[in-house]
Amino acid sequence: MSSKTQEDGKKFKSGFVAIIGRPNVGKSTLMNQIIGQKIAIMSDKPQTTRNKIHGVYTTGEGQIVFLDTPGIHKPQSKLGDYMMKTAQNALSEVDAILLLIDVVEGLGGGDRYIIENLKKIDTPVFLVMNKIDQVHPEALLSIITTYKDLYPFAEIVPISAMHGNNVSTLLEQIMKYLPEGPQYYPADQVTDHPEQFVCAELIREKILHLTREEIPHSIAVSIEDMKVEDNGVVHISAVIYVERDSQKGIIIGKKGALLKEVGQKARADIEALLGSKTFLELWVKVKKDWRNQERVLRDLGFRHD
Repeated sequence: MSSKTQEDGKKFKSGFVAIIGRPNVGKSTLMNQIIGQKIAIMSDKPQTTRNKIHGVYTTGEGQIVFLDTPGIHKPQSKLGDYMMKTAQNALSEVDAILLLIDVVEGLGGGDRYIIENLKKIDTPVFLVMNKIDQVHPEALLSIITTYKDLYPFAEIVPISAMHGNNVSTLLEQIMKYLPEGPQYYPADQVTDHPEQFVCAELIREKILHLTREEIPHSIAVSIEDMKVEDNGVVHISAVIYVERDSQKGIIIGKKGALLKEVGQKARADIEALLGSKTFLELWVKVKKDWRNQERVLRDLGFRHD
C-alpha cells in the first residue's frame, strides 16, 4: 500500500497510537471524543475496557489509528492476565504512546508502575493530563514537574476528554510524530471492530451503569445472531453471561425490570450506531467461573494475539 500525497505536495502521514493509563482515567472518553461517536464504552467502574479498541481518525493531512487499551492493573484472574498482556503488547506496536493521567487524582502507584515499564521502550510518550476542567490552572504546574522528574516525555498536553478542551491541539502534536505512510482505512471508517463487537460492548456498558459492585467484572456479552429483516429492522439476539445464579437474578431484576431497562438503553445507542430501527432480544445465562476458563475466554473473543 503506497503512501498518499496531499494537494499541497506534502506526504500523507499515518500511524498507530496507544492510549494507556491507570483504570478509570478517561481513556475511552478520550477515544470517543476524538472519533466523534461512541465506539468504546464508558463507566465509572475501573477496568471497563477488555480488548484493544481500534479507533480511526482521518483528516486530509493523515490518519491516526488509536488503540484504547485495558487499564494497567494487578491481574486477579485469567481474564485479568489477558487484559494486562493486551495493554503491554500494544506498546510494541505503535508510533507513539499517550499516557493519560487524572490530574484530580494526581500521581499514584499505578502511574509509577506504568512509567517504569515505559523506560524499557524507545517509543515517544506523551503525558496527557486529563480533567483539567476540574482543577485550578496553577495546580497543573506542580503536577507537570512531578511527572517530568520521573520520565522524559516527548510532549505534555493538558486536556479535558469529556468536554474536548485542547483535544485538537493533542491531535496536531501527534501528527508531527507520525511517519509518512498509507491511508489504512477509508476516510469514513471510525473503527476496525465489527458492528457485532460494538453492539455487545454497548449492552455491557448499560449493565455496568445499572448494577452493583459484584456484577461488573462477572459479565460478558455475546451477539448470537444479527440480521436485517425484510422491513429494514435489524434483529439482534444477545446473551449476557454471568458466573453465578444470584447474578442472573440481579441482571434480570424484579419481574424483568432491570433487563428491560438494559435493553431499552442499549437499543437507543445501537440504533444511533447502525442508523436503523433495531429489535434487541436479550438472554441471561450462567457460565460458572468463566473468567478463569481459557476455552470460554477464547469463545468470547479474548485472545492474546
